[in-house]
Amino acid sequence: MTDLLATLSHGGAVEWRKALISLLVAFGLTQGIAGVYMLTFRGLSYSRTVVQSMAMGSIITCTLMLAVGNNIAAGIGIAGGVTAIRFRTTMRDPRDVVFVFASLAIGMASGAQAYGAAIAGAGMFAGASLLLHVTGYGSRKQPDGLLRFVAPAGQAGADISSAITTILRDHCRSFSLVTLREAAQGTVMEHAYQISVHHPDLRVRLVTSLQGVPGVEDVSLMLQEPTLDL
Repeated sequence: MTDLLATLSHGGAVEWRKALISLLVAFGLTQGIAGVYMLTFRGLSYSRTVVQSMAMGSIITCTLMLAVGNNIAAGIGIAGGVTAIRFRTTMRDPRDVVFVFASLAIGMASGAQAYGAAIAGAGMFAGASLLLHVTGYGSRKQPDGLLRFVAPAGQAGADISSAITTILRDHCRSFSLVTLREAAQGTVMEHAYQISVHHPDLRVRLVTSLQGVPGVEDVSLMLQEPTLDL
């Protein structure tokens, strides 16, 4: 026991200090990464464990890098041990994977005592994430919903089609017919439109206006907000 303590204390103060600094740098930087993740998250399935795994993952990778050092044999042994671990948890959002991987990379850089690379990488990653979040980069305008209704077929349907078109033009910024099929032995036609209204308040008025057209029945508007690219 005395020999072990002597071995740890002999010339080890500097090494302990370096290890502690590396671990604190890794933990502190990944706290910033986790904060940016929470600030820019816009999905529907927020997970607290993903945020916590960023900080803990950086500590693990930093510890591994400190343990390996310049020892190739130790590096091969640790790599073999890591490959034996099976992670059962899957991440549905690729963005979550990117943030966790960034935290692991920062931990590796800190463990290798490349503090400049760790700090610059964390700052660049956080800045890029915030910039993409603010600018809405990659987002696309999606239709507000799918409008369905049933209208008479034949000449009767042709007479009211102009009224339907007028209502759609008054309430919608854009609309396109996606489905038109016969029903009830050809006496009625089922219509399905993808629409984008001028303002969300007009959705109810659109449905009410269509219900007021003689012969138009079963009017429904299925909103598509849950499927938007958040």
